[in-house]
Formats: sequence, structure tokens, C-alpha cells
Amino acid sequence: MSTDLWKVLRRERLLSVPGRLDVYTETVELPDGRIVEDYLQFVAATFAQVFAETAAGEVILLRQYKHGPRRIHLALPGGHIDEGEAPLAAARRELLEETGYGGGEWSELGQFCTAGNHGGSVSYSFLCRGAELKAEPLSGDLEDMVIELVDRPSLLKALAEGEFAVGSDLATIALALAANQ
Repeated sequence: MSTDLWKVLRRERLLSVPGRLDVYTETVELPDGRIVEDYLQFVAATFAQVFAETAAGEVILLRQYKHGPRRIHLALPGGHIDEGEAPLAAARRELLEETGYGGGEWSELGQFCTAGNHGGSVSYSFLCRGAELKAEPLSGDLEDMVIELVDRPSLLKALAEGEFAVGSDLATIALALAANQ
């Protein structure tokens, strides 16, 4: 297997929604010399997600509708990182806005690209242990959500039953569970 990177020979923007989405077509040269003329790439907003636990060890989840999967499902708190905002600051803000929980001990679990072949967005994953209820939730966006506090066995059951519909939630949960080993 070659470890050489693909070379971008040309990049043309097809669509731009500032701060939300850019779509490009690229001409790329593969390590073996082949040329691909119309390789699609997209760049979506960067976001942070939080696997947060209360002092009692309950995981803070949201039950909400998301239009991408077009269903109500369980999700982790998180959201868009504003321009110039540090990922940890965004994670703390999103947890407080969406759930009313804050404080605790924080650690970064890692970051990843959401779409391996076409770019997508970058997700930053965080673990918060010992979160406390600080305020009423004030998400103020399009989401109608219910906060659910679940123990580990209930979390694992929800995973097994397909109650999570978004891959970034699954990745962050996996990173958090691995960090707790």
C-alpha cells in the first residue's frame, strides 16, 4: 500500500453557504499517476460533542428529532464551533445551553473527519465527568429536545437497539467508553 498522498491539481468551488457548507470538485492525481477529474469534496461546519456524566455516573443525553436521519433519536450534547472559538469553549457552551449542565472535569477525547472520502466536517470529542445542573437549558435553536440521564447499562442497551442515528455520536461514545477503561 502506498503512503503517498493524492495531489490536488485543480479545485473549483461549486457551492458556498458561508459558515455552513462549501462544495468543491477537484482534479486529483493518485500516487500511481492516474488522474481523477471530478472528485467531490465538501467542507461543513466544525463542531464539538460532549460525553458528559453527572457525579452519580449518569450520562447526559438528548432525545430529539434530527432532519438528516429524519427521526427522533438519542444524541450527545454538542454543536457548531463559532469562528475564533476554541473547541473546548464550544463544548462547554453547548453542554450548558442544551442541557443546563456545566462544571466538572474535562478532557479532550480526540477529533475526526466525518466523511472519509469527501471531507465533511471535523468533530471534536470531549469527556466531562462530574457535570452539575447549573441552569435551565437555553438552546434557542430549531431543536425540540428532552434531556435523559441514563446509567451505563441503559446506554449500552440504547446503543444495541439502534437508538443513536448519527455516526459522530457513536464515535464520541466509543472514545469515551475506551477512555474509561
